[in-house]
Amino acid sequence: MKMTVEVHWEREGAVFTDKRYSRAHTWRFDGGHVVPASASPHIVPIPYSVEANVDPEEAYIAAISSCHMLTFLSLAAPKRIVVESYTDKATGVMEKVDGKLVVSRVELNPTITYAGEAPSAAMEAELHHSAHEQCFIANSVKTHIEVIP
Repeated sequence: MKMTVEVHWEREGAVFTDKRYSRAHTWRFDGGHVVPASASPHIVPIPYSVEANVDPEEAYIAAISSCHMLTFLSLAAPKRIVVESYTDKATGVMEKVDGKLVVSRVELNPTITYAGEAPSAAMEAELHHSAHEQCFIANSVKTHIEVIP
């Protein structure tokens, strides 16, 4: 399976060599959706970054959270556990490891509402464990990922 994302940036007249250029750019996904992106203002100061745009670190955390959620839902459905809503306030920690700045840890903090009877705490924990084991993104990264229900 091959996936394609187009990332586009333009200099727009900036000198560039003085590093005073906009980091604003776009991500165009294969379904046609365009997302305004930028470097994080925590890394590149405003006005050279755009705080309202998605930055790669946020997208990375969102991808991990989204993949975990989608896998969790796919595991709950055949067990006849009906999920009414799933909200995750995921956080990431960026720090230096071996001299390199990395997203070292992501904490998933899902709040799940079920239709009818909720699964036992043990069953919910097993679903999260299995979702983590089967998530494509979690299997692709070195970041420590923890689910905190």
